[in-house]
Amino acid sequence: MARPLDGLVLAPVADQAPGQVGTRTRFTYHEEDGTVWADYDGGDIVRGHLLGTREGDRLDFRYVQLKRDGTTSSGHCVSLVVELPDGRVRLEETWTWESREGTGTSVVEELRATGPVEQVTERVS
Repeated sequence: MARPLDGLVLAPVADQAPGQVGTRTRFTYHEEDGTVWADYDGGDIVRGHLLGTREGDRLDFRYVQLKRDGTTSSGHCVSLVVELPDGRVRLEETWTWESREGTGTSVVEELRATGPVEQVTERVS
């Protein structure tokens, strides 16, 4: 079984359709005793939540989100938790909208730890 998700921040590796979850979206996961939940935002998503269960390397959850245009959406997702060779976690997802038409697949990966914050200097002419 891949390592626990608690405290991990993951992001999509590619953009989905316009107005949906994309590479600027960040998911902060939590896990306890087989229960998994996450909060997410970024890009076109103002706020999203997911809640479900984990059995081994399989996640099964429902999600709901609010977009910047004020619309809400909800759906169901099943994900496979994979540990990458560099030790990071990847979720390979298959999802179905329940509030509208559509199905698809996506991949989110744990963000790498960043180094020191780069200092930005403003140049005044």
